[in-house]
Amino acid sequence: MLPRLKNLKFGVLLVLLCLVLAACSNESLDEVTAAGGDAEKSTTKVVQDQFGEVTIPVEPENMLVLDSIYAEYLIEMGVTPQMVVFVPEIEPDYRAPYFTEHGVKMVQSEQYQYNYEQLLALAPDLIVTMGEGMEQGVYDELSKIAPTVAVGTNNEMKRALPKLATMFDKTEESKRLLAEFDEKAKLAKEKIVQSIGDKTVLVLRVEHNRYRFMGPKGGSSSVFFYETLGLKSPEVIKDSTDWFSQFSLEFLSEMNPDYIFLEDRTLKGYDTKQSMEDLKESSVWNSLDAVQNDRVYPLKTSDFVTGVGPVGSAKLLDYVVEKLVP
Repeated sequence: MLPRLKNLKFGVLLVLLCLVLAACSNESLDEVTAAGGDAEKSTTKVVQDQFGEVTIPVEPENMLVLDSIYAEYLIEMGVTPQMVVFVPEIEPDYRAPYFTEHGVKMVQSEQYQYNYEQLLALAPDLIVTMGEGMEQGVYDELSKIAPTVAVGTNNEMKRALPKLATMFDKTEESKRLLAEFDEKAKLAKEKIVQSIGDKTVLVLRVEHNRYRFMGPKGGSSSVFFYETLGLKSPEVIKDSTDWFSQFSLEFLSEMNPDYIFLEDRTLKGYDTKQSMEDLKESSVWNSLDAVQNDRVYPLKTSDFVTGVGPVGSAKLLDYVVEKLVP
């Protein structure tokens, strides 16, 4: 009787031990599966861009940025892309050495054109581009090459930088960069106000067979000149909401600014020589206060159109202060 009881107890203990081991084994398996699932999840994430949700790699290994100013934003936040589309005619002087310094490959391209075969050959695992103004068809073609993030804004720093920061988990870095720029801009604005008071400033663009002025409420670069630096536009155009508006030479007399920043528009194959000659030979031009007082300053297209990132904006601030503050 006693041996049977012992055998029964032993059998019960053996069954219990097997159950415990099985439970532990299942728990360990669940933990491994969960860990594996977490690891798999962590390699990608979903972000919202101009066209909807897009799944992108958390740590892209061959990122291509289609707008050089966006590449500058990313680098300054600590996210260095591997490649950037580079249009030599419109890039500020500092940017090529800047990309070289950070090990970013520059892929030369034509302005306003994408060579899809060229981009496909680069084998990117992520494409980042400015979404404002992009057509759905272009986005669809890019998305066939790699996951594409079309950031739903323009290239203006205070709009684009925070959105890029959100997508790449760099919000604190974005805040720091904007705060540093705001402080520098504040000091520049104070110097300019002390120097020129409420005198008027015009940004004038010379193009092939036409002239355009920058509207103070036109967004983009207008924000830099007329909001960030607080410059005052000629009264007659103070409510203009177009970035650049065409005008006749006769209208210059009505604007008659105290200072002019003169842009000789740069584009590949674009000839402004005759337009510039006609402007400077006109009696209207030579009667302007800014011209008579030698207050006309050259402005490169690249410096204020594509060069207003964290690095370029600081350089442009220094240039404007240099010209307006004796």
